[in-house]
Amino acid sequence: MSEQVNERITEHITYRAFTGDDIAAAHALTVELKWPHRADDWRFVVQAGAGFVAEAAEGVIGTALYWTYGTERASLGMVIVSPAWQGRGIGKRLMELVLEQLGERVTFLHATAAGQPLYEKLGFRAAGTLDQHQGAAFQPPLVSLPPGERLRPLGSNDTPRLIALASRACGLDRSEVLPALLESADGIALDHDGELLGFALFRRFGRGFAIGPVVAPDAPDSSRAKALISHWLALNEGVFVRIDTPGDSGLTQWLDGLGLPRVDTVVKMVLNGPKGLVAPFPCTDADFKQFGIINQAMM
Repeated sequence: MSEQVNERITEHITYRAFTGDDIAAAHALTVELKWPHRADDWRFVVQAGAGFVAEAAEGVIGTALYWTYGTERASLGMVIVSPAWQGRGIGKRLMELVLEQLGERVTFLHATAAGQPLYEKLGFRAAGTLDQHQGAAFQPPLVSLPPGERLRPLGSNDTPRLIALASRACGLDRSEVLPALLESADGIALDHDGELLGFALFRRFGRGFAIGPVVAPDAPDSSRAKALISHWLALNEGVFVRIDTPGDSGLTQWLDGLGLPRVDTVVKMVLNGPKGLVAPFPCTDADFKQFGIINQAMM
């Protein structure tokens, strides 16, 4: 074992709360790992949540963040350890600190193949999948809506209904996250005679833009969700766009076919969920469904 490695193993590592001053260092970690996040993407997730960093003499070497939705549910993400420091239990300790803060909340995360074994050791279990689609050379079709339904721009008076629909569709309290998201996102509404039935947001993210969340009434052909998504694609042909869709959304083949290929699939995992539950975890109600998420960390 080299002298340099010995020095790194014995070097003192401290753990402390994540602060806004850590955003630049955290962004540097994602650049090192070739994640697409911009500093502004970090700023949004930090302002909406909390977390911890691992720090050595050279600076921040690891992060883990979490978000709470009411008193019973939460999600965690942005679990990162610098490649030079991996394999030394840093990620596990960061996770333990987060889970101590969350207590008995039902907690969700999305796991890569590399991270899944650690999360399983901490008690998480699989509860579905998530497909990442992205591209720029798409040709969105015109999607017909049922009689009486139309798409229109979102207005400020729509926010309470948006929060209610988003919370119903994913089973998480969106009363704090959604207003913050609306500050930096554009929105399109699905309307039926003045009643808001669904919506899709569009915002800057990573290399280009992201669509999500996408919420609409459930239906066998997912036509309403397709109409909402097609609206944004038609306005942004040639622009790099990403959307993350639950594995049971029914949209994967449709998105592949119109030029947004699936580039990755991750596993949705849950801790403290109902015992004996068969995946996927049922976080939707009978009427509304989330067809696209905010991001992999915040669900």
